[in-house]
Amino acid sequence: MLTDRQLLILQSIIEDYIQSAEPVGSRSISKKNSITFSPATIRNDMADLEELGFLEKTHSSSGRIPSQKAYRLYVDRLLLPYRFSEPEMNNIQSLFAGKILEAEEAVKETAGILSELTSYASIVLGPEMFESRLRQIQIVPIGKEAAVAVIVTDTGYVENHTVALPPTLEAGELEQITNILNERLRGIPLYQLQRALFSEVRDVLKRYVFNYEAALSFTEEALRKSRHEKIFYGGKTNLLNQPEFKDVDRVRALLELMEEEHLIHELLKPTINGMTIRIGQENTNEAFEHCSIISATYSLAGKPVGTIGIVGPTRMEYQKVISLVNHLSYGLSNVLDDLYRRDS
Repeated sequence: MLTDRQLLILQSIIEDYIQSAEPVGSRSISKKNSITFSPATIRNDMADLEELGFLEKTHSSSGRIPSQKAYRLYVDRLLLPYRFSEPEMNNIQSLFAGKILEAEEAVKETAGILSELTSYASIVLGPEMFESRLRQIQIVPIGKEAAVAVIVTDTGYVENHTVALPPTLEAGELEQITNILNERLRGIPLYQLQRALFSEVRDVLKRYVFNYEAALSFTEEALRKSRHEKIFYGGKTNLLNQPEFKDVDRVRALLELMEEEHLIHELLKPTINGMTIRIGQENTNEAFEHCSIISATYSLAGKPVGTIGIVGPTRMEYQKVISLVNHLSYGLSNVLDDLYRRDS
């Protein structure tokens, strides 16, 4: 159990190191206005904190740096709410004050604001397709051999992909297929579309479309999804500006991992817990062991549908980042609710 004095000294060391990225000595701590203890007392407490695993000594300096254990205690017990500066607040408010037409646009803008205000890398998972329902499908011919299937969800998410057009399918039949799909599948969750195709659409196609088998195969491909969500990144190169990532091999491994979308999805998948803070080796993947990842779920109509996250060094501005992620997840949830009400 740490004393109040030790907690205050540890907090000062952590905040000093976060700002300077330089090992912290007792002399610099003793000069702070909030510290009224002598350098000798501070040195003794720093020695005790090191013995307890909260501080580490570097080889190049007599100063100390916080351990991952120290950051965890700092986050859990010592953080105060962050007060945004006027420019920061204006930047945040401008994101939600503008006229946003689609959920994807809101998510993309959030990723940009996150990286800009933190100087770290941001990752935002788009609205989860398991929580999204089909609002409309359009099938647009682009010549005689292909068509573009455009799927729009009730969250404003838009996905399009090219589908081979069967030579036996006529233009009139294509329009009829589109009408049947919109009539029968509107409001169906996206992950159930393939099943609903056979339970709700197949018999209708058989009744109204002459080239039934070709139409069914084409429709199945048009409704096929390669991914359940989109991932948006912001400021990946910001990591290169952090002293911790001057090691080329380390940052290369990190950036390569961030391209593995299935791993990122698993890392940041929406949860009912709201905010998640993983510090250093609390991240199970080795490439993230020198990083902290702070993420928060955003929702639609009270249900978790996506996640916004920040990746940075363990020497992270936790006070600012936690407040920012929390603020933006709340704001993004409100934007999605407004879009949903508008389109309902």
